Amino acid sequence: MDQAISSVVRKLQMVNTSDHNSVVSINIFVALPCASIVIGHLLEESRWMNESITALLIGVCAGVIILLTTGGKSSHLFVFSEDLFFIYVLPPIIFNAGFQVKKKQFFRNFITIMLFGAIGTLVSCTIISLGVIQFFKKLDIGTLDIGDYLAIGAIFAATDSVCTLQVLNQDDTPLLYSLVFGEGVVNDATSVVLFNAIQSFDLTHINTRSAFQFIGNFLYLFFTSTLLGVIGGLLSAYVIKKLYFGRHSTDREVAIMVLMAYLSYMLAELFYLSGILTVFFCGIVMSHYTWHNVTESSRVTTKHTFATLSFVAEIFTFLYVGMDALDIEKWRFVKGSPGTSVAASAMLMGLIMAGRAAFVFPLSFLTNLAKKSPTEKISIKQQVIIWWAGLMRGAVSMALAYNQFTRSGHTQLRENAIMITSTITVVLFSTVVFGLMTEPLIRLLLPHPKHTTNHILSDPSTPKSLSQPLLEEGQQDSYADLVGPTVPRPGSLRALLTTPTHTVHYYWRKFDDAFMRPVFGGRGFAPFVPGSPTERSVRGGQ
Repeated sequence: MDQAISSVVRKLQMVNTSDHNSVVSINIFVALPCASIVIGHLLEESRWMNESITALLIGVCAGVIILLTTGGKSSHLFVFSEDLFFIYVLPPIIFNAGFQVKKKQFFRNFITIMLFGAIGTLVSCTIISLGVIQFFKKLDIGTLDIGDYLAIGAIFAATDSVCTLQVLNQDDTPLLYSLVFGEGVVNDATSVVLFNAIQSFDLTHINTRSAFQFIGNFLYLFFTSTLLGVIGGLLSAYVIKKLYFGRHSTDREVAIMVLMAYLSYMLAELFYLSGILTVFFCGIVMSHYTWHNVTESSRVTTKHTFATLSFVAEIFTFLYVGMDALDIEKWRFVKGSPGTSVAASAMLMGLIMAGRAAFVFPLSFLTNLAKKSPTEKISIKQQVIIWWAGLMRGAVSMALAYNQFTRSGHTQLRENAIMITSTITVVLFSTVVFGLMTEPLIRLLLPHPKHTTNHILSDPSTPKSLSQPLLEEGQQDSYADLVGPTVPRPGSLRALLTTPTHTVHYYWRKFDDAFMRPVFGGRGFAPFVPGSPTERSVRGGQ
């Protein structure tokens, strides 16, 4: 009897110890983002540092401290999980990007953005895959198959342009900012869709038919994901417009916006689509329709809620990438051949730069041929900045690499460990070294723009963020900027061919005003309901 009681007591003590360790880990991991925010604020005016680099370096330092205190057994508090990243961390970042995007600039440059983000990613993936097939065999890395090589191309085709976006100012360089921002989102979505297509495709029998099937599968994922996001945004707008929760409780309409945004992402994952594309376009549609259907207090709440969630998720991501860089388990496999890991990392970095240059400059040249106005053309200096912005790799590359080369964050194979450590090295080197050089490079190439940090729009009814990593304050469209002046009617079919953006914008305006806004709401089309956002404007006009 005494032995049984002693056994139960020991088990309870072990449980209590485990719970206590979890509480300690959570405390530390909450304290680290606080430190990152404070230090990032103090370094706000630094020419070299930005929030992402600050969080990454704090993560590395925390990893070193944990490594020393645990006697070299572990360098992180939690095991990196790509499921955790894609399900909980990435959605608020991508949704807020769509919710805060300056829609007029984004869609004005939509064709160029899609060329860079979709076609460019495919070009970069192809060059990286061909390069590793050619050179990795000479490094004696191990037994990697064709699926691994193609996956490596998709992994390292995923860019992270946050460092550049934190330096650029949309008011000073609207074209450049729009291209870098838009390409970054489409690139991430394309890389993930491409990665998933590679994993689900039978690569043992490759022929012309299978190649067309692969392309068809890719296009299917791309367009159905976008459509699902649009449907999710429209559904939220219709529900809030018809039921108008704000007459009883603003908490309900805020909650329904947050939950329906997240639901669109999870539905995409449920149907094996691209959650990134879905939640991005859901954010765009919500900002165009849903946001104007809620009360004024809910507008303020939602814009700050989405921006804050995105900001915290960004800090969390860079912190964990920094901490995981010193994971002793994976480095132990490559300690016998450090030269191989270094050579693989250097080769990957070279292929990334070559793959980036292979599409940025040619596609910019082709885009400029179709532009008549000099202000719409991409100058050679802007092309260099676009090329540079896409050299950095981040959490998406890390998550995809873990998905391909580990099982639940662990691996026992040398070749897989080399790929994980090489990915970590590329992410750290590109983010820190290229990130530190970003602002001096932009100031050298674009010396005239005013690098101001606070911009406040005169229109208080548009969603804009006070502090967020992807967009500076006040970069959402004002209504006048969104709809623009009265668009003259295109004269002929030639107008569609010569000025497609202008013509599509004209007909979209007519369709939106005649059919979409009366049904789904939006600025100027929300029905009058006592206590609604339209009551004040109606009374003011009397």
